[in-house]
Amino acid sequence: MKIISYNVNGIRAALKKGFIDWLQAADPDVICIQETKAHKEQLDVTEFENAGYPYHYWFSAEKKGYSSVAIFCKEEPKHVTYGTGIESMDFEGRNLRVDFDEVSVMSMYLPSGTNSARLDYKFNYMDEILEYATELRKTIPNLVICGDYNICHEEIDIHNPKMKGVSGFLPEEREWLGKFINSGFIDSFRHLHPEKQEYSWWSYRANARTNNKGWRIDYNMVTETLKDKISRAYILPEAKHSDHCPIAVELDL
Repeated sequence: MKIISYNVNGIRAALKKGFIDWLQAADPDVICIQETKAHKEQLDVTEFENAGYPYHYWFSAEKKGYSSVAIFCKEEPKHVTYGTGIESMDFEGRNLRVDFDEVSVMSMYLPSGTNSARLDYKFNYMDEILEYATELRKTIPNLVICGDYNICHEEIDIHNPKMKGVSGFLPEEREWLGKFINSGFIDSFRHLHPEKQEYSWWSYRANARTNNKGWRIDYNMVTETLKDKISRAYILPEAKHSDHCPIAVELDL
């Protein structure tokens, strides 16, 4: 199973930049989208269906044009869960899960800490999602949580490790991500590439992408039960529909 995660920074904008052609060429079995910034009714969903994804699910923020996640599947999942049931998280449309027989896949968009109020919200979300994921694994042990975590874990994951006072690389955020992994997850990319320095997000400022001054803030986190099933994990920086690029994990199920 090939799973791709992609923060598209607006699905409608991405469509105008050739997203459908790219999707068909990439050919994942499941793609988790973050930051769609759209409600399903604002889109012509036949575009996704004609591209080979007849099963598409959308969980959008109450506020239009904001946040929101989606998952497209080639095969129909046996169950779909919209949100987490935690109101403080769900009103911003940040979690969506599809369950198959052998694995469950979640698209997650963890908040960014752009100011003090949002940073407080981010820390609250981090606490709640860790508790939620820990509970969830009791009934769904084979779980992949894909998405934009908005945190660089280690110094190798950021072009300038001196940026310790910036949200996304705060010591508390990095510590939390370590705690999340230690609760029973594997960072699939780092697991297979312990020394590789690649990024999944670049600022639009100062030619950051051209100069590869990036951050690795997108992850395909795989539960330890699937450790021996991880066959490939890689980043796709050549896809340029967003300030993020897609990341992929392949599982031998």
